[in-house]
Amino acid sequence: MAGKRRQFGRVRKLPSGRYQARYVGPDGMLRPAPETFRTKKDADAWLADKQTEMRRGDWHDPDAGKVAFGPYAAAWIEERELTATTRQLYGSLLRHHLEPTFGGVNVADVSPPLVRRWRADKLAAGIGPTTVAKAYALLRAILHTAVADQMIRRNPCTIKGASVVHTPERPTATVQEVYDLADAIQPRYRALVLMAGFLGLRWGELIGLHRRDVDLDHGAVRVRRSVAELNNGQREIKAPKSAAGKRTVSIPTAIVPDIREHLKRYAELGADGRVFIGAKGATPRRNHFNRLWRTACDDAGVKGLHFHDLRHTGNTLAASTGASTRELMARMGHSTARAALIYQHASAERDRLIADAVSGLVDKGRKKKDRKPKGHAGDTTG
Repeated sequence: MAGKRRQFGRVRKLPSGRYQARYVGPDGMLRPAPETFRTKKDADAWLADKQTEMRRGDWHDPDAGKVAFGPYAAAWIEERELTATTRQLYGSLLRHHLEPTFGGVNVADVSPPLVRRWRADKLAAGIGPTTVAKAYALLRAILHTAVADQMIRRNPCTIKGASVVHTPERPTATVQEVYDLADAIQPRYRALVLMAGFLGLRWGELIGLHRRDVDLDHGAVRVRRSVAELNNGQREIKAPKSAAGKRTVSIPTAIVPDIREHLKRYAELGADGRVFIGAKGATPRRNHFNRLWRTACDDAGVKGLHFHDLRHTGNTLAASTGASTRELMARMGHSTARAALIYQHASAERDRLIADAVSGLVDKGRKKKDRKPKGHAGDTTG
């Protein structure tokens, strides 16, 4: 009696005694199993799984993932809408940390064990945990797209918490230390220090300010752009990443005289004039300013403080006024989607009250001595 005809796929016994399974995919191509089977039953079970995948619409081309990770990752970065600084970061992570291990490996062959081994080797080699976390996050994002492209079924990056960057807690300057540093720095950067410390603005936001952005009559600074420095020395003038970054920040009244004096003596002329420029009229560069900053820290007796840490001072002072999380995130310009939504609903009147309360804390925390803005004799450049 003739055997029952197979409804899906084909199984044949090879000269080796093992069994080969094949089927016709939705694309009309004959697809063999990636391996042979010890028994006919095992081959039938594999075909049954493939038939179930096709019925559920869960089938994907097994050859789709036969693309080297390196070119796929490079194309992934190229196709994304990224700022120049982010593109530069991703390119560096790919070249130095991902391509040496995964570059020649097919996307479909990047497995969880390979990812775990790569991460362990990186950490064992002394690569900073922050760098490894960023590289892992990039790898996971690229392979997430590979899943969406139906090149692989699931993302092999399954290490819980591996993409979390654990930033060590940074010191927070006191009100008096902010003023001591403002006194110790070159006079043309005094207002820069005070605005970083009491408004919580970032370096790039401060350097990107124009005169029209500073409204002393209403005591507010409008953050509309940021200046980023690339590794090749070029600058990128960009808008903030989110609606939360594009914001208006009220100025504590206590530092208005310092800002007014700065605009009078050091800022570039005209409504579009830059607020902060060097002695020769150039936009300050971070590496040059860092040398001045370290000297000021030494002169003021402040140890281990980065310029960006001044932002924590402004955040801490604002929080101590009783401001809500919404108001704080709006004032500080946090760049997550949630922070952007919070910013849209934050009250400008409440931000004015926060600034007034910060001003009171500044006056209270400052030592009782004359703090007139200092300047170099004959330094009247605009």
